[in-house]
Amino acid sequence: MRWALVKVALAVTTMVVVAFAVPLGLVVREMASDRAYANAERQAAALGPVLAITTDRTQLERALASAETGPGGRIGLHVPAAGPGGGPAEVGTRRAAPADVAAAVRLGRASIAQVPGGTALLQPTAVASGIAVVEVYVPDAALTNGVTTSWAVLAGVGLALVIGSVAVADRLGTRMVRPAERLAAAAHDLGRGDLGVRVREDGPAELRSAASAFNSMADQVVQLLANERELAADLSHRLRTPLTVLRLNAASLGDGPAAEQTRAAVEQLEGEVDRIIRAARAQRAHTVQAAAAAGCDAAEVIAERMAFWSALGRTARVAGADRPARVPVARADLAAALDALLGNVFRHTPEGTAFAVDVHHADDAVIVLVSDAGPGIADPAAALRRGWSGGGRGERPAAGRGGSTGRGSTGLGLDIVRRLAESTGGDVRIGRSVLGGTEVRVWLSLGGRRAAPGERRGRRLRRRLRGRAPAGRGRRPGGGPGAGPGGAS
Repeated sequence: MRWALVKVALAVTTMVVVAFAVPLGLVVREMASDRAYANAERQAAALGPVLAITTDRTQLERALASAETGPGGRIGLHVPAAGPGGGPAEVGTRRAAPADVAAAVRLGRASIAQVPGGTALLQPTAVASGIAVVEVYVPDAALTNGVTTSWAVLAGVGLALVIGSVAVADRLGTRMVRPAERLAAAAHDLGRGDLGVRVREDGPAELRSAASAFNSMADQVVQLLANERELAADLSHRLRTPLTVLRLNAASLGDGPAAEQTRAAVEQLEGEVDRIIRAARAQRAHTVQAAAAAGCDAAEVIAERMAFWSALGRTARVAGADRPARVPVARADLAAALDALLGNVFRHTPEGTAFAVDVHHADDAVIVLVSDAGPGIADPAAALRRGWSGGGRGERPAAGRGGSTGRGSTGLGLDIVRRLAESTGGDVRIGRSVLGGTEVRVWLSLGGRRAAPGERRGRRLRRRLRGRAPAGRGRRPGGGPGAGPGGAS
């Protein structure tokens, strides 16, 4: 496809350049010729007033010398005889044949005659004794003066247009071909059994749609395989009970060849069932790892979990989840982390406290911000340590507002979120939110994806977000540190 676009652009641009350059070249040549003859006519016209005044040879030679331009020797005068006894006067250099001069006199208008090395402009002028002819020599070099340079410029411009169009077509072809090549390579990898392969959704709209469909198909394949292997493991476990009964019955058969053969067959069957269970477990673990490597769409998971928690009637805002945000974590793990954060909001803030979930898209990361207007966390740094349960989201809510203070929490919620972020190379920070409470910022690094040329923008976003979330340093009005959705659980 790429080379086809290049060939089409080359053919079309070449035709356009030829269609315009050839007529322009001819026009340039005609303009040079017209310019040369216009100069010749101007020189001939300068001698007309002199001929109308006098036909004296001396005076004519002076006028001819003043009218000459360039190297000289290009103007000649053919003056008829002044009286019955005189002869015609020839002044200057004569190149035109007498017949051509006579034809110009007879026609009474300017004409062009071919002479050795060029052409001659013959301009008739009325004098007292008849019709004089001014002859101006125009060499061939004057007729093509500047034409070669103009043609070279036109050729250069045409060549630049062709090269530019080919380069643009090549870039466009690359933009379309590379996503298609990645999609084909991913399909081959999936066919070879690589369940973790996914395609980055970029390029034209059609290829983005195809990549999205491929990723959905791969997720479905992983899910189907996981269900199949789980079913195989369950069936194998179900065989354990009848196998145990069969082994006990075989042990009570006593001695004898038949009893020994029965016990051996039961033992062999039990070994086969154990191998099936181990293989199913190994394949299930591989499927889980592949699902984690394949990642999930954070925006889709956030929309799903927010719809689930919206049943509790809190005022909530979601921003940035209107476009895909693929992250390298398993869907179930991300959903569990979001449930931990949102659950903390409902458990450790007063009834009716508003909260928000924001998704920021950087070139090398996806940032999820969960913030609320609750009372806050007393010790944000300690809240990130596994097992901390020091008072939930912070100080006890004001009297009469309700809500839990978080007593009895396990302190594992934020640790789950932290482990999820660190598994991608990211981190978790707690700081002051714009709602007046606390903000938990989950940085999910896209380490498996090569950063785009605009990576500096992502780094600036990281510094800005980190600046907004200095752990444990924000002070809320009237009490403890800044609040956020992370709690002790």
